[in-house]
Amino acid sequence: MKITRENIDDLNAVVRLTVEKSDYEATVNETLKEYRKKAQMPGFRQGKVPASLVKKMYGQSVLAEEVNKVISKSLTDFIKDENLDILGEPLPNDEETKTIDWTKDVDFEFVFDIATTPEINVTLDKRSKLPYYIIDVDEQTIDNQVEAFASRFGENKPADKVEEKETIKGAFTQVDAEGNEVEDGIKVEDVVLAVDMIQDEEVKKSFIGATKDFEIVLNPKACFSNATQLFKVEDVEALDTTFKFVANEVLFFVAHEVNEELFKKIYGEETEINTVEAFRAKVKEEIEASYVYSSKYRFGVDARESLIKKAKFDLPAAFLKRWIVMTNKELTAEKVDAEWSNYEEGFKWELIKNKIVKENEIKVENQEVVDLAKEAALMQFRQYGMFDVKDEYLEQYAGSILENEQERARFADRKLEEKVYDLILSKVNVEEKAVAQKEFDALFEN
Repeated sequence: MKITRENIDDLNAVVRLTVEKSDYEATVNETLKEYRKKAQMPGFRQGKVPASLVKKMYGQSVLAEEVNKVISKSLTDFIKDENLDILGEPLPNDEETKTIDWTKDVDFEFVFDIATTPEINVTLDKRSKLPYYIIDVDEQTIDNQVEAFASRFGENKPADKVEEKETIKGAFTQVDAEGNEVEDGIKVEDVVLAVDMIQDEEVKKSFIGATKDFEIVLNPKACFSNATQLFKVEDVEALDTTFKFVANEVLFFVAHEVNEELFKKIYGEETEINTVEAFRAKVKEEIEASYVYSSKYRFGVDARESLIKKAKFDLPAAFLKRWIVMTNKELTAEKVDAEWSNYEEGFKWELIKNKIVKENEIKVENQEVVDLAKEAALMQFRQYGMFDVKDEYLEQYAGSILENEQERARFADRKLEEKVYDLILSKVNVEEKAVAQKEFDALFEN
């Protein structure tokens, strides 16, 4: 085995690798012996097929497979022994690699392009100033959240007549021009309609003011944007005809009263919240906690942009573009070129982040990954109105998520990045800025 490296520039190099007969011969022979033991051919008992025939049938494929194994191991060992910090993976240099004749060649030469990590200097000290936005929780925001809770636990109650916000239960039947039911026509029972979802204004007016058990003739395609879901059909054109809607119940929605019963529905029977003032204080606390995530996320965006700008270094762009295309079949060179600025920023941040991790010996423990998965699980439960979730259920749910190795790796990466941002936050000069929610949202519009 012969392997050498030739530096092209500070970031690019060529590795030349020669695989000699002695590197693969013994393994190829052993593999062909195993093939011979299992080979079956007319006129020969199993295991008695001549070695020359086995070699003729399988020799080239076995040789190519073993040579590739030698190449892979040799490159890996070389990179490790030379202490090379490479980007991506070695890429075949098709221009310099000679054409191989597997039937005649004994020694094989391969050429690979590699790219090494640039030198990066990351300085984190009080000379660096970064903004940290603290989002103000105003009374209107608290009011909105209280209303959302009240609506979530509200209920529909019978109404005497239809108003603009009412809901109507009934059934649809396809009818002809005379109003007679169409034989084998479409029928839909137990339909629930929201008046404010009716698109046709004239039809909507005919609903408003009606009492229960009324009938209305309409065209579903013209009246409802969700007609196919409402009628459970795939072709909306089938609904471009006349239907009779027969109502049997009118309902109006009543939000839950903001009282102790609501507090228990949200936070569980054991909650100590028993006054509106305490409830609003709790709501404010929860909003502030959610805003911390938003503030840290924005800080991360600003920190990332600042460090990329300050840590001036080049990337082996041509190599990385080739590597992206070779490892992503759905991408073309043209598409990567068009989006290179985004790829470049991503590569640079990964290198800067890895530098910070290494210099500060940042590690992510398994329990930290579990805790992060539990937080994600709790947020999912809350989206469905479940706030009083026991820790044992969160632990179980998080465990099921982390059984997937890709999910575990995703949470581990997320925790690592979070710890990097926390470190930056502790090292730099932070300029706190109080902003309203609208001002904060506007930061992401540019």
